[in-house]
Amino acid sequence: MDSKPEPILTCTHVWKLFGRNPEQFIAEHPQITDELLARNALIGAVRDANIEVAEGEIFIIMGLSGSGKSTLLRCLSRLIEPTHGQVMFEGEDLLKHSEKQMIQIRRHKMGMVFQHFALMPHLTVLGNVAFPLEVQGIDRIKRERRAREVIELVGLQDRESYYPRELSGGQQQRVGIARSLCVEPKIWFLDEPFSALDPLIRREMQDEFLRIQSMLSKTIVFITHDFNEAVRLADRIAIMKDGAIIQIGTPEELIINPADDYVEEFTNDLSRAKVFTAKTVMGPHNPGISTGGQVSGNTKIQDLAEDLIRSELPFDVVDHNHTVIGQLSRDAVIDVLVKQP
Repeated sequence: MDSKPEPILTCTHVWKLFGRNPEQFIAEHPQITDELLARNALIGAVRDANIEVAEGEIFIIMGLSGSGKSTLLRCLSRLIEPTHGQVMFEGEDLLKHSEKQMIQIRRHKMGMVFQHFALMPHLTVLGNVAFPLEVQGIDRIKRERRAREVIELVGLQDRESYYPRELSGGQQQRVGIARSLCVEPKIWFLDEPFSALDPLIRREMQDEFLRIQSMLSKTIVFITHDFNEAVRLADRIAIMKDGAIIQIGTPEELIINPADDYVEEFTNDLSRAKVFTAKTVMGPHNPGISTGGQVSGNTKIQDLAEDLIRSELPFDVVDHNHTVIGQLSRDAVIDVLVKQP
């Protein structure tokens, strides 16, 4: 049996407290409560966070404003210094590295995209995208060659000579994405990268993001407050409230088994057909029954509903090896559609 691969990024018992002498407070209090924090005038921005991110995974951290999601992301990259805990990246404890070492790790192994594009107005698209490589000391020919590759990847190959002021919001965000990818990062941090965009452009950027990920298979930690966005993009989701992680799971797991009322509130208005897959609602395989065809277990119910409802026969559900793992009936699909919010 194959062993489970080691995660590329983990954080264990990570705290970020704001206030007076937070390190001493944690050392003196093995059990921390809201009452203790209030009594000591401390704010628990991140509270005992534990996550594991697998290589190639899109791991989304979400919650309402003030939930601690952006603070946690900055702790993972040590843009903010955690008060307590451990952050392991590629088998190394980042909290034991010097600031000089962290600068090198961020330059060479971490890509970062934020809500505000932070493009340099005096540089062209090409100059902005190539800038991280310029900082590394890469010569002009090599850095511009690499920059043109990622500019083409994000669909801006005819905009290399444009300045940020000459671009739309969506185009500016594509430049930010290209710039973060130019260093070929091992891990990609994105903090609400699309929230400042208009809804239509935001949807287009989500499509673009998924297209790029299908080509690059990056390890991604993505912050959002929009559950619909999280469900559309995530392999797994961590939901935060008041600095604490309430639940981690796949979109389907969060909908089927919410940990509490807070998690359930996020899922109430979500279309189950957009989230549930064939393998979630399939029944056991019955080889003695005629079927109308095959569907992948990862296919969303909304994408196969029309064919199933029209068919009088169930469909075989197959895994990535095309092995039959179950059968999906019209009644099971209708049941998901009927239970729409």
